[in-house]
Amino acid sequence: MSAVDGRLFIGGEWVEPDGGTYEVLDPASERVVGAAPEASRRQVHDAVRAARDAFGPWSRTAPRERAAILDRAADLMQRDFAAHAELAQAESGATTGTARGMQVGVGIARFRRYAAGALEPVEEGLAPQINEAGPMGRAAVVGALAVRQPVGVVTCITSYNNPWANPAGKVAPALAMGNTVVVKPAPQDPLSVFRMAAALEEAGVPPGVVNVVGGAAVDVGEAAVDAPDVDMVSFTGSTAVGQRIGEVCGRSMKRQLMELGGKGAALVFGDADLDAAVAGIGTTYAFYSGQICTAPTRALVHRSVYDAFVDRLAAYIGFLKVGDPRERGTVVGPVISAAHRERVEAYVELGRKEGATVVAGGERPAGPGTDTGFYVAPTLLAGCTNDMRVVREEIFGPVVTVVPFGGAGAGDEDEAVALANDSAYGLIDYVWTGDVARGFRVARRLRAGGVGVNTVGRNMEAPFGGFKRSGVGRDVGSYALHAYSEMQSIVWPG
Repeated sequence: MSAVDGRLFIGGEWVEPDGGTYEVLDPASERVVGAAPEASRRQVHDAVRAARDAFGPWSRTAPRERAAILDRAADLMQRDFAAHAELAQAESGATTGTARGMQVGVGIARFRRYAAGALEPVEEGLAPQINEAGPMGRAAVVGALAVRQPVGVVTCITSYNNPWANPAGKVAPALAMGNTVVVKPAPQDPLSVFRMAAALEEAGVPPGVVNVVGGAAVDVGEAAVDAPDVDMVSFTGSTAVGQRIGEVCGRSMKRQLMELGGKGAALVFGDADLDAAVAGIGTTYAFYSGQICTAPTRALVHRSVYDAFVDRLAAYIGFLKVGDPRERGTVVGPVISAAHRERVEAYVELGRKEGATVVAGGERPAGPGTDTGFYVAPTLLAGCTNDMRVVREEIFGPVVTVVPFGGAGAGDEDEAVALANDSAYGLIDYVWTGDVARGFRVARRLRAGGVGVNTVGRNMEAPFGGFKRSGVGRDVGSYALHAYSEMQSIVWPG
């Protein structure tokens, strides 16, 4: 595996990067993990051309053959599971459980899922229709077939918060549907994606079907988006970058799949099981140091239980172990970089200036395992209002804000829903209530792509994506196969 360190994967070859290499740091120790390649715009365009040349033959490859290759790749990834998890942890700062389970484990599972997905039906027979006589001729019975076709060349731009599951969730369904891909991993932790490419190469993916380019320069990502031969861009990342990509895609009508930012509202009603709500919110908002777009970082809590909720959440946060992600029991490791730590800390200070009360956290953690690395203490900001920037903007760190709502009367649901929907984001929201009927009633009113009722869990076959500035399109499960395909109708006289 070390042979691929510092090289690009283009057209089935490991290529020296025009821009040399740069160091990838371990966010926990600040030590150098490895060398990542810096591609040139020319090399990105080479990768796109290789993907275009490979598209025709790959799209005509039998689904069973595509499935077999994806299955073999999953086997090879499983063979080197320990090494993959170690690298993913080192370059992302994830805890051991997260690196093994949520990153590499989920990544491998997605290759297996879409190996099976390659065999799912791509045709749908439609009922014959009797067309009445018109200007085009006499009445006739017309048959029709709806067929899913691959989109073509797909640029996959992945996020730093999951260097395995996120790219696997793009590459595997795209390949299963007969597309070819150019992958641009996040510059902070790209090495795992090159390992994934090595496994796919060993599994027998034909040259040009999978290409991986990398680099910290903005120019690399721009080249992977604006190349004329790119038919679709699948992006996970910030809303601001997604908007810029969307503008470029719009000029040439490229298809888009965008998973963007989130500022999940967690509605806690007066009849909720407070212990369950605190545990769900407390664990999830700080999971992976808050670097997940689905985190419930905006708690909207009924005034009748507001003080009790804040007290219990503050106490819960005190039990979250912060420190070396390799140590047993660590819940909150480092954020991805020094620059991101400064960004999160600036938001906490902004919250103070806006009038929020720092109930827990607010300072860099002190203690064993945090003397080096980019650590941020899990922070609770109470006394917030919905117009504060810390409530409205995505911080992407372990910071949760608490906003009160309601009082006596039947208007509580209306106020809670209005506050939740008063956001530029709409990815995943949450509702805690003892009244299940209300939970589902409120969920249907929330402008979010997904809603958890008395849970922070997810069903991995359910469609995933956002409303508003949280994204465009849906993936996960069979919906990913839809996302990476186009519908074609074929009609004939009956």
